[in-house]
Amino acid sequence: MVRIVLDAGHGGHDPGAVANGLKEKDLTLSIVKHIGRLLSEYERVEVHYTRTDDRFIELSERAAMANRIGADFFLSVHVNAGGGTGFESYIFNGNVSNATVAYQNVVHTEIMKAIGNVRDRGKKRANYAVLRHATMPALLTENLFIDSAGDATKLKSEQFLLQIAHGHVEGMVKAFGLKKKATTQPKEDGKLYRVQVGAFSDRKNAERFAEELKKKGYPTIIV
Repeated sequence: MVRIVLDAGHGGHDPGAVANGLKEKDLTLSIVKHIGRLLSEYERVEVHYTRTDDRFIELSERAAMANRIGADFFLSVHVNAGGGTGFESYIFNGNVSNATVAYQNVVHTEIMKAIGNVRDRGKKRANYAVLRHATMPALLTENLFIDSAGDATKLKSEQFLLQIAHGHVEGMVKAFGLKKKATTQPKEDGKLYRVQVGAFSDRKNAERFAEELKKKGYPTIIV
């Protein structure tokens, strides 16, 4: 069994970064819920959340939750701000295991494949509390810049948030060797997902993403 803790950054009275009509706390929760739903299609995965609604949780408590359940991987999802553009990921800048480095390498790569025409800001290290306090391999992702007009346009697209989630999941599938369940229940949510070829680095990536959505029961077309 692989125990994964999904942490949606910020929440409650802490909205995180706010710009262009968006709040970081809402975007991170949406992405994390997509990740959890996609992970439910795999065998021997136990998904835990630090939050599933709009509530405030201390940074130290987020990692403590993962430590208490003996998680195998802690994933904290954020959206950046500060005038830049693109995607970057972080692990702790102190002593980390070889597994932590390996997981960052594969998850970062798969996210970049999934989100396509976005600047790759690189694999980084930082002394973030959620990474420092976690006793298992931990990764923090910064998914575009909320205060960049171009990035914000992407972040307003539910399809793009699903692409971000898909990249995170594909990374964890590869990192932990996850296997699809033999049978899955369609995930009808009343939406038609339009996979935009231009949002990917090449058409093949768009086609693979559309096929994955169709397998999961999401009505999907390529445009």
